[in-house]
Amino acid sequence: MKAKVFFIPSAGKADDAAACGALRKLIAAESLLGFIAEKDMVAVKTHFGEGKKTGHVPPLYLKMLGELVREMKGSPFLTETQTLYKGNRTDAVSHLNHAQAQGYGYERTGMPIIMADGLYGDEEVEVPVPGKIYSSVKLASGIVKASSLVMVSHFTGHLATGFGCALKNMGMGCSSRRGKMIQHSTAKPRIKAKACTKCGLCVRWCPAGAITMEEKSAVINSAKCIGCGQCLAVCRFDAVAYNWGATYEDLQKKVVEHAWGVARGKENKMVCVNFLTRISKDCDCMDVFEQIVPDIGIVVSRDPVAADAASLDLVEQRAGKKLSDVAYEIPYRFQIDYAREIGFGNPDYELMTVD
Repeated sequence: MKAKVFFIPSAGKADDAAACGALRKLIAAESLLGFIAEKDMVAVKTHFGEGKKTGHVPPLYLKMLGELVREMKGSPFLTETQTLYKGNRTDAVSHLNHAQAQGYGYERTGMPIIMADGLYGDEEVEVPVPGKIYSSVKLASGIVKASSLVMVSHFTGHLATGFGCALKNMGMGCSSRRGKMIQHSTAKPRIKAKACTKCGLCVRWCPAGAITMEEKSAVINSAKCIGCGQCLAVCRFDAVAYNWGATYEDLQKKVVEHAWGVARGKENKMVCVNFLTRISKDCDCMDVFEQIVPDIGIVVSRDPVAADAASLDLVEQRAGKKLSDVAYEIPYRFQIDYAREIGFGNPDYELMTVD
């Protein structure tokens, strides 16, 4: 049986107010939030963008989704996780300040922001998965503990996975710092001696006691290191280095298996809303914006694999060419194919266009 995917089309350039109204009507008409029970803690997972220029989802959509959750007597909260790289979103304090500056404060969305992975990205729950790579994945505790999940994802090109939307928002965006590190890294960390100030924070916070302070810098004992990424989180001087050399296919496999972990236990308690607007060559983690396809519309499905498969097809139909011709030459359909291979979700969909 094909998965049901709804599509709200846009005529070249999205009218956010009109599209938001159409999305509200669709969700109500199809009871797409009907899985929310009274007093459910509902995580509304989004991405706040790296800067004003990126194509992240505008706050008015999130406000509307929060209102609909409350109509179902649920308790919605906006949520995100910390990044591995240095920037505006590397810890909860800077991330919350950034979200506020981007317009996602309570006064604009009507929802509090709760960082799903805690202050430094290390609050996690290990979730079993029947994967080919993993038997369990490390996810942000707030995502796992939430009763229901609303995934709000923005379709973009991506320099490592080819494209990113619901699956990447789940697999990478809902993982703890350790989960992100496991997906990205093929080696354990090392200290860059020239950058190290010998402040001692990495020594203090290493849970495995793998870091010692030597004469010139901190030093990591790779035999003791558990790859948790805590040193990367607490270092403020960019002195922790990693090898981010996973292949494109391997990275997509890891992302999909982590996304599977997010979906496990929430198969009937989640919905994915994919925004095919302001589609850029690079993901919203980068403070650049190069639109590669005119606005297409909004895709909604209870199945994240079907949502991404439909989104990708719609993008290529609008572009009139393969995504790799307008973004990056990466085997971008691998993540959809791998989901089919391991039995996660359904890439075969029925597209229902909404007038």
